[in-house]
Amino acid sequence: MSKHQGGCHCGKVAYEFEDGPIAEGLECNCSICGKKGAILHFVPAASFTLKTPREALTTYTFNKDVIEHHFCATCGVSSLGDGTNPKGNRMAAVNPRCVEVIDPRALKVNFFNGRGI
Repeated sequence: MSKHQGGCHCGKVAYEFEDGPIAEGLECNCSICGKKGAILHFVPAASFTLKTPREALTTYTFNKDVIEHHFCATCGVSSLGDGTNPKGNRMAAVNPRCVEVIDPRALKVNFFNGRGI
């Protein structure tokens, strides 16, 4: 396991998480993810630590309100989200584009049809 650091552009949102090498992520085409262009990499909530005050985040939920999509209230970067996986486990969804030393072009990106079309 390695510690990974990530956050937004201006630095008001910072986090770290423990995980193995990040080799893949998920690209969703739902109405929010498709517009943000984010890649998602999921880690158990117990492995994730928000290092800055939660007040720096603005949160957006929609549809079934299952996933909290967070972004920096200052610079607007969407670097993380959180929710519950289908088995009921709390998860953090980090955007590998916002994680230090990760080249998102090197990731295997898996597609998820969030629009259901």
